Amino acid sequence: MPTITEEQIVTLVKLQKIDTEAQKLESILKEIPLRIGILDERLGKFMQSVEEDENLINELNKKYRTYESDVQSNLGMIQKSQEKLRSVKTNKEYQSSLKEIEEIKSKNSKIEDEMLEFLERIESAESNLKARRDAYSKIVDETNREKVSIEEDSNQCKQKLVELESDRKAVMELLDSTILDIFYRVKAKQPDSVAIAEVKDAVCQGCNLNIPPQLYNELQHRNSLKNCPSCERIIYWEDHSKRSE
Repeated sequence: MPTITEEQIVTLVKLQKIDTEAQKLESILKEIPLRIGILDERLGKFMQSVEEDENLINELNKKYRTYESDVQSNLGMIQKSQEKLRSVKTNKEYQSSLKEIEEIKSKNSKIEDEMLEFLERIESAESNLKARRDAYSKIVDETNREKVSIEEDSNQCKQKLVELESDRKAVMELLDSTILDIFYRVKAKQPDSVAIAEVKDAVCQGCNLNIPPQLYNELQHRNSLKNCPSCERIIYWEDHSKRSE
């Protein structure tokens, strides 16, 4: 492994922090279309429920009009039967006509009872529809506000990424190309894209496993690049007691 100065180790750590922050911001940006999609889906489902309520009311009104038509038709039949009743000549015919009239009246009574039930259902459905339309209006406003907030988050992330890219270039200029090549090769192998980790008390903070005593001693000289034998990350040691002073 190549030699390295303490300043370069500090610079590598700074580069890793920049890359990690940039990665988080890129992850946020990738989720933005999903967040907007969830909002649109919620709005679409609510609109669908409004349309279902409207369709229900239309069907109830259609059925109610059918009942009205049946009642009018039956009333016409009753009127004809009553006219026919005046011209019957026998008691049998008279009783038959009366029975026919009563049967038609009974049908109308049942239909009218159903019509009352349908009126209640229509009134309830219209009340629900009004409440849902009011709620839909609020959800539209909320969705638009959330989309504006998401757009602001997106713009902030993009602006921060631009700043981080500028910082990354400035930091990379301070490092030897060989060290940079090693750094990014190690980074590419790590699931979390973290290429460099501190060692505390002989424990790699990247994989939480102990490193050999000899390696730990060499690491404290801070003059060459070392890799963790377990996770293969670049490792470094920092004198915290010195920093606290």
